[in-house]
Amino acid sequence: MTPIGTVHFAASVLSIALGAAVLAQGPKGGRRHRQLGWTYVVAMLTVNATAFMLYGLFGGFGPFHVAAVISVTGLVAGTLAARSARQARLAQQTFRRSNRVEVHYWWMTFSYVGLVAALASEAITRVPALRAVGGGGAMFGAAVGSATALIFAVGSYLIVTRRTRVLDNVRGNAAAGP
Repeated sequence: MTPIGTVHFAASVLSIALGAAVLAQGPKGGRRHRQLGWTYVVAMLTVNATAFMLYGLFGGFGPFHVAAVISVTGLVAGTLAARSARQARLAQQTFRRSNRVEVHYWWMTFSYVGLVAALASEAITRVPALRAVGGGGAMFGAAVGSATALIFAVGSYLIVTRRTRVLDNVRGNAAAGP
C-alpha cells in the first residue's frame, strides 16, 4: 500500500468510528457532539483529499472520485448548516435554528451513509473474482451499485424513521446547539 493509500485507509477507519460515535451519542448539539463532529469532518476531508490522489482502480478519474466530490459537498453543506444553527441560537432565532439543525441532520447523516457505502464498495473491489473482471466490468459495476443501493436504502430508512426523535431532542434543548 502506498503512503497515500495508508493515510486514506487510516482516515477512513477513523471516520467510520467517529461517525458511529456521533450517531450513538445521546443528546445532540452539546460540546461532545461538536468535538466529535469537527473531528469527523477533518477525518472525512482527509479521506476525500487522499481519494483524489488514488487512481489505481480505473487508471484515472473514476466513479469513486465523483463520490468524493459529492461527499465533500455534503460535508461542507452540513458544516455550514451547523454553524448557521449556532449563530441562530445565539441570536435567539428559534425557527431559523430549527431549520438549520434539520439541514445539518440530513447532510451529515447521509455523509455517514455514503461513507458506509464506500466501505462496502471498497470491500467489493477486494473480491478476487470481481477484480479479475476489472474496474470496467458489468459484474463489478453491478456488485458495487447493488451494495451502494442497499446501504442507501437501509440508511435512508433509518434516517427518516429516527428524524423526529433526534431533532425533537435538539430542538427541545434550547441551551445546547450545533
